[in-house]
Amino acid sequence: MKICLAGEGAMGFNHIKVLKQFDDIEVVTLAGGVEADAATFAAEWDIPHYSLDLETCLNQPGVEAVVLTTPNQVHAAQAELALSMGKHVLVEIPMGLNLAEAQRLVELEKKTGLVCMVCHTNRYSAPHREIVRRVQAGELHLHHIVQQTYFYRRENTNMFGKPRSWTDELLWHQACHMVDFMYWLFDEPGIDAWAQRGPDHARLGIPMDITIGMRTQAGCLISSANSFNNHGPINSNYRFIGEESTFLIEKGKLIDHEANEIPVGPGGLDVQDREFIDAIHAGRSPMTSCKTCLPTMAILDRLQRSMDGQ
Repeated sequence: MKICLAGEGAMGFNHIKVLKQFDDIEVVTLAGGVEADAATFAAEWDIPHYSLDLETCLNQPGVEAVVLTTPNQVHAAQAELALSMGKHVLVEIPMGLNLAEAQRLVELEKKTGLVCMVCHTNRYSAPHREIVRRVQAGELHLHHIVQQTYFYRRENTNMFGKPRSWTDELLWHQACHMVDFMYWLFDEPGIDAWAQRGPDHARLGIPMDITIGMRTQAGCLISSANSFNNHGPINSNYRFIGEESTFLIEKGKLIDHEANEIPVGPGGLDVQDREFIDAIHAGRSPMTSCKTCLPTMAILDRLQRSMDGQ
């Protein structure tokens, strides 16, 4: 299978490392954003063609699918373009920056019958999957989940410190991981959810700090803190406070309250990208199809309206 990779930034780098491990796919074209960066990326990863125009790349001979690792603001439009051209789509989160964009994408996914899958990576993470297994098996009854995501991002730079041409966003991008995981864990599209925001950055025009609260039907509380003002390296972790035990997910590990690491199976970006390829081969819907993840976008929409005082 021949694939187009769109985006030569940090997530493009993460995906190409995985895709190069698969014997049944070829990355034959790169849709870049910056000429010099795209040329360098294509050369380093032996991608024979690149262009700054996505449509040109999708029209390369034999291309069946695209992996979109482009700026958040163009995810929905680019996914719609690819689907309309008959290409399967794997799109980084968020699938859109509002509920309406996500709904349009789901309608096109249904109309075309193509695979359109969202990179909700927590659903493929082995530690997260183990927590879900324990909760669904009745082995862990949760009282409180505390989650935090901290960056130092007062400039438009990516995770490698390289300049970006776009501005990141805490709610619809970073917190999207947490919101989707909570929806998946509890299967409650109508979960109680509220949020508040700190002041907007004077130049970037986005809130640099947000807090999110959620409450399940059974009374489990979810407290989430997100900041672009935090001095230090990127950090994201989950604490699961349960009746039977407390667990921490941090740096890809699942740790109990006695500081023991819990063995878990394989998972992560490689499992996620493999799901995309396998769904195409099998002609089936992937685990994180746009339709499956639409309730996550509806919860984000409610959180946005809560932050805006609506």
